[in-house]
Amino acid sequence: MALQRTLAKASSTLLRISAILFFRFFPAHFPTVTFTLFAVYIPTFLATYFTKPELEILEDRTAAITEEVTVKPDAPLLTDEGVAVEVEPEVVVQESRIEEEIVLGDKDANPWKILLWGAPSASKLGASVLTFLINTILVALTLDALYRARFLYPVDDLSFVRLGYVSPTEAKFLIREPDQAQMPVTLQIHIKDAQAPFDNPLWQTAGGIRWTDNQTDFSGVLTVPLTHSKQRTYEWRTSNNHTGEFLAPPAAGHMPEYHSGKYTFLSTSCILPRFPYNPFDHALAIPGLRHLANKLPELGAQFMLFLGDFIYVDVPERFGVSAAEYRMQYRQVYASPDWAPVAQNLSWIHVLDDHEISNDWSSGQTGVYNAAVEPWHIYQGDLNPPKSRVPGTTTYRRENATWYEFTQGPAAFFMMDTRSYRSSNNLPFDDMEKTMLGPDQLDDFLAWLNRPMPRGVKWRFVASSIPFTKNWPVNVQDTWGGFLVERKRILEAMWDAGARGTTVVVLSGDRHEFAATKFPPPEGSRWADTAAAYEFSTSPLNQFASPVPSYKQTDEEDIKLNYIPSGSSKFGAFTIENIAGESALQYRLYIDGKERWTYDLVSPLSPLESEKPLAAIWSRIRGM
Repeated sequence: MALQRTLAKASSTLLRISAILFFRFFPAHFPTVTFTLFAVYIPTFLATYFTKPELEILEDRTAAITEEVTVKPDAPLLTDEGVAVEVEPEVVVQESRIEEEIVLGDKDANPWKILLWGAPSASKLGASVLTFLINTILVALTLDALYRARFLYPVDDLSFVRLGYVSPTEAKFLIREPDQAQMPVTLQIHIKDAQAPFDNPLWQTAGGIRWTDNQTDFSGVLTVPLTHSKQRTYEWRTSNNHTGEFLAPPAAGHMPEYHSGKYTFLSTSCILPRFPYNPFDHALAIPGLRHLANKLPELGAQFMLFLGDFIYVDVPERFGVSAAEYRMQYRQVYASPDWAPVAQNLSWIHVLDDHEISNDWSSGQTGVYNAAVEPWHIYQGDLNPPKSRVPGTTTYRRENATWYEFTQGPAAFFMMDTRSYRSSNNLPFDDMEKTMLGPDQLDDFLAWLNRPMPRGVKWRFVASSIPFTKNWPVNVQDTWGGFLVERKRILEAMWDAGARGTTVVVLSGDRHEFAATKFPPPEGSRWADTAAAYEFSTSPLNQFASPVPSYKQTDEEDIKLNYIPSGSSKFGAFTIENIAGESALQYRLYIDGKERWTYDLVSPLSPLESEKPLAAIWSRIRGM
């Protein structure tokens, strides 16, 4: 009896804890724990309920009772000789006794204990049924969170259009349309803010897709030319009833003609639908996208640079390794009711990370890799900026590259692939041959850092799906902290770029935390402190936040500027503007829809530029 009751209490308590952790804090692998505990709980609950209860003394009442008793003499009335005997008088005496009343009962029959611990009592049917019902509901909600979207929303029939990379001269669109009755799908575009007398405000057919099939999951990429030589806002519409608009970016080296001359873009990573779990939400709800949608109108962002983990194929559970499984999970994000408000009018470009393949992926292009990257290319890679330029050439692009580069406005961008070409995470951190990027990508990246930028381009942004800092000791082998030789080589190239007047800023995600880090050159080196590189690691957009702080500065190589682990929805906004003739960058961190922290930088002067005092510039920036 004691053993089965103990098991019922333990399994019930752990079941409730695992379910709550799954719903609110850490949506990975807990469903299996919950179901296992429920399988233990059911027989121990029944055995406890139908077994004769263990009794305990509930009350022990003892009373001392004193009574007056009349005692009559026992002497006979006559003697043996027949002589009468005088009767003795009656005597009144006091008589005392002890009475004890013992009340027995089920020692575990307290209703509150039953509800709290989950172990039943045969004498408390109502409380026992209710506590069992609580655990059953938690298991049912876990099943709902795990399977509702999978079985009810495979969204094979999803029709949507999304905007990919936009340059000053063209825009890329992804069109998915499985209904062949809609074919061909055509796209029309026109200038929304046409300025007379030279701008043409009329709608023009820009192209279309004649058919789709399962080879590309019923989707296709359409590249639309933007014929106006200046920055304009364009509206678009398709024959299958999708619409949107976008602002073309400024040409390389030029500041925007819109948004008061400010150039803004966004970055973040990590999306897991329906987290935190709400049983009343849509099965494909993504609450973090709502925070983003609320801020977009005031940000005036040019694009979202998404830093990986757009899907979580292995969280909370992995259901398959086929390309069809990966395709479905991409479709489910695009089918979310929260997707359209953040994508209808905003360009999204992407880098690849581990959960789009498998957790902490470092196995190169083996195993499940090909099944994983096929849908990534369909839905994201094929809409990205141009592939990286081969060093030593002006126009030749690296064939089959999964890393990209582009320049617009005051900034140049290099988008890394940190998963496809890396060495095993298990190799020693200081292994001379260990690589994150592989030889071709590393060559392209170092050449990009060394390449002169167009006049007016003052910032180089590097998109790395994983943190560049080594200040995250937990699982550091999966970050650049586990690739120290290659990291050092890259840092030196970054300082060279900074010394030439273009500050390098690394954008990263992955950790479900926020950290800003400065990488100053070594003291006494050939680089001045103004050549320092920076990193802003921002995630997740919709996932669990780190439950405990895990970022720690350990030396003077990676300097902590700020660290905020909390918040299940984070994204960063980077705004560049010219102030007092200098290029100023402001970073703003948004957590759960609210601005939490800002940081300001001024790009250093190049050796060819005259020195100017920066105090006035800093003063104006701090006043923004």
